Amino acid sequence: MRNRNLTYAVVRFPGSNCDYDTFNTITNVLGDKADFLWHNQDKIANYDCIVLPGGFSYGDYLRCGAIARFSPIMEAVINYAEKGGIVIGICNGFQVLLESGLLPGALLKNKQHRFICKYVNLKCENNNTAFTKNIVDVNKPIKIPIAHFDGNYYADDDVYQELEKNNQIIFRYCDENGKVSEEANPNGSIGNVAGIINKKGNVLGMMPHPERATEKLLGSQDGKMIFESIRNFI
Repeated sequence: MRNRNLTYAVVRFPGSNCDYDTFNTITNVLGDKADFLWHNQDKIANYDCIVLPGGFSYGDYLRCGAIARFSPIMEAVINYAEKGGIVIGICNGFQVLLESGLLPGALLKNKQHRFICKYVNLKCENNNTAFTKNIVDVNKPIKIPIAHFDGNYYADDDVYQELEKNNQIIFRYCDENGKVSEEANPNGSIGNVAGIINKKGNVLGMMPHPERATEKLLGSQDGKMIFESIRNFI
């Protein structure tokens, strides 16, 4: 039973272009509420979840997410996350989370040095998080699209081993049978990493776009499970 509507904040930077995709999923698909927050705000109200959407913040000049990290709103996002608030960064939003230090590692250019836009299969490595509790069958891959040029996740050995030890690697690229392999890795990410969480478990960064996989018309509804997991957690 639904007790109340959740209220999301969708942060917009100059160059964000998946903000309306995210807004549509939250309001029209999930039936929840959402507000757009412009990047130059320095305060955030009492929201249930903050979303940093995909796109090309500040044109991806310098480094993806590197300029957005210094927007006034990011200090508020960092404070919100440090207090346990739920934050999800998608694609460019993931890059911003890495640049801001809310998640470890970095995103490099795809190994093919070209933009990739297609559906991929993901293996859920940890379904005991605020973002994955509704993914009941971890042996069944979920189908979600990617659209990026700089999605090659990298972390040094110490950081990567710590991520594995703490079950912070949430999604890995896999084939349609759930096998994690080099052939199923679209961008060269270390360990086929597609999404990670912080140690507290309240911040998720992922390159695939769950907001683009919430309606049958789009070819998959698997992304909806991530948003429904957030609802159930809260």
